[in-house]
Amino acid sequence: MTATTAAIHRLAHEAFGWDELRPSQAEAVEAALSGRDVLAVMPTGYGKSAVYQLAGVLAEGPCVVVSPLIALQTDQRDGLNELPAEAGTRAVAINSSLSAREQEQAWQSVENGEVTFLFLTPEQLAKDDVLARVRDVRPAFLAVDEAHCVSAWGHDFRPDYLRLGTARHRMGSPTIIALTATASTPVRQEIVEGLAMDDPLVIALGFDRPNLHWAVERHHEDDDKTDAVLEQVAGLPRPGLLYTATRRAAEDYAAGLRERGLTARAYHAGQKTTDREETLQLFLDGAVDVVVATSAFGMGIDKADVRFVVHADITDSLDTYYQEAGRAGRDGQEARVVLHYRSEDLGLRSFFSTHHADQDVVTAVVRELQRADGPLRLTHLKRGVDVSARRVTGTVNLLQAAGAVASSREGLTLVEGVGPKTAARLAEETAERMERIDGSRIEMMRGYAETDGCRRQYLLGYFGEELADPCGNCDTCDAGTAKDLTHDDAEFSRQNGVVHREWGSGLVMSVNDDRITVLFEEQGYRTLSLEAVREQGLLTRT
Repeated sequence: MTATTAAIHRLAHEAFGWDELRPSQAEAVEAALSGRDVLAVMPTGYGKSAVYQLAGVLAEGPCVVVSPLIALQTDQRDGLNELPAEAGTRAVAINSSLSAREQEQAWQSVENGEVTFLFLTPEQLAKDDVLARVRDVRPAFLAVDEAHCVSAWGHDFRPDYLRLGTARHRMGSPTIIALTATASTPVRQEIVEGLAMDDPLVIALGFDRPNLHWAVERHHEDDDKTDAVLEQVAGLPRPGLLYTATRRAAEDYAAGLRERGLTARAYHAGQKTTDREETLQLFLDGAVDVVVATSAFGMGIDKADVRFVVHADITDSLDTYYQEAGRAGRDGQEARVVLHYRSEDLGLRSFFSTHHADQDVVTAVVRELQRADGPLRLTHLKRGVDVSARRVTGTVNLLQAAGAVASSREGLTLVEGVGPKTAARLAEETAERMERIDGSRIEMMRGYAETDGCRRQYLLGYFGEELADPCGNCDTCDAGTAKDLTHDDAEFSRQNGVVHREWGSGLVMSVNDDRITVLFEEQGYRTLSLEAVREQGLLTRT
């Protein structure tokens, strides 16, 4: 399965109508066609989808595309099917929006070799019958869109993303093409490990979006913040997105905006699917001024002209914040990104990030695995444990992270020597470690909100990138108060490994004139005084 660079560029021009292909896109396509796994971290609007689309047309065997939202699947499928027939881009999406008869007809077209791209949700690939049918058609690629959901930091939202590594092996181990617009250094590593990628080509392009203006509005009283958010959003160019931490807040803010004459709709997981789909379609069609949403909205939404993204509440991490903020200005035109911040709101985020290993569920899962005669499929395990399927999945994910449960192509097994008591202890220790890491990410979010430096420098530093000078396009730069957060240090440099005498191994994420931020494997993000580091010998380079 090989193709020359010239052939890839010719296909891009003749079949897809693209004037040119960026070098990193072509490099990723060539690697995938040679059988090498690919992780592409590319900015919004850069053309990530082109990687799997070009590789899929040039390969023998269909390309399975894991996409998180049915609406997104539909858009991607329709876009491919609208290309000329000679492009060879026949695509089908098999999901719950189809009747049983329609699903079977789609499967028949896949099995008859008539389909180049098969779109599925991660939840479908948790089903034995779906995996068996996928394996039988011998897919060339497994393309994972929004791949940052594979990271454990996304496990509460889409737990079935964490099972894609196992699903990949059960469908015959096709080459992986993982795609995301947002993945910090540790998230990239978790994607590679979670998908069991073998020596992948990792292409990580710059995170900076120069057309976005970053700002923070600080508040002391909640009522004052609510009024400020409503007033600001009502006065901004539209359309836009307003993110909230809770479903109730989404409904309340939407009502407040409608009172001010805007066309605003709430969007959250507590609504009926038909209501959410209607809101999404109206937003895409330009019939809604503002969507007020929880984090349930936006993944993979392709709307270029979003003029602002405002957060009424602080998010759980800069990863989440950047992902949601990145939905603004995809057309390259100026857009505003604003966070409304109360330090008291950090307590709510800390509550949301609390991890807990339910001892009763852990025990039930372990005993069910002990009773099994060999590896046990997750679907069978769910039937054998008398709690919700989601809680079983979450517990299994935790036990795998703890090293108590192993996953293979055949199913789940207990690691030798692990019983209920040992599993419970390992699960609790792992939950505590995850809680420490998540807490550190909230503190980095606090740092962004409270910094007196250039916000873009702070944000890029979190992702391990350096901006040489203050950006001139954030609120602190506008006010002329921004401190330069970059610093050349002879001893510690970005992305270099270090060891703390108590916290163990870590990776330097940023250095400024008096502080160093390190991501530790067991403790998460920690910002340390450089003076204390040197005086007490806290860090050594590796």
